[in-house]
Amino acid sequence: MSNIIFVGMPASGKSTVGVLLAKALAMDFVDTDILIQKKTGKRLEELIRENGVDGFLRIEEKVCAALEANDSVIATGGSVVYSQDAVDHLKSIGTVVYLQVDFDVLKNRLKDVIERGVIIKNGQTLEDLYNERVLLYEKYADITIQEKRMSLDETVKEVHKIVVMLR
Repeated sequence: MSNIIFVGMPASGKSTVGVLLAKALAMDFVDTDILIQKKTGKRLEELIRENGVDGFLRIEEKVCAALEANDSVIATGGSVVYSQDAVDHLKSIGTVVYLQVDFDVLKNRLKDVIERGVIIKNGQTLEDLYNERVLLYEKYADITIQEKRMSLDETVKEVHKIVVMLR
């Protein structure tokens, strides 16, 4: 499997760690949220507002299930785990790495879920969303990296070490 695919909550560091890891491994970097925005010509927040949660999830599924990448580090949107088709495709093209972050850390990092383009249902709290998604991330992950007490550099080094062992 030539790709490394990050899953996890918004603000868990998927894109940041992904870019740094791609540089360290001389690989390409793909951010599926940016890919969605490029393909639709709209920001995530606009897509959610205009299409609703279910409509956005269909767009995300279509883009992620059709993603073609090789020798790349891929950062996915936090909601990709709601689509079995997208996850099955991603798992078929790479190793899925879950960046696990504690809820308290996440709450401090993630200030505005709407502006960030986070898929959250009416009446759902951030903690509800976290608890719901953690089960899915754990289910689909090939590797879990617990970011607790790790700096950004330490997280990148840990992922790098594991990926190099897998190759």
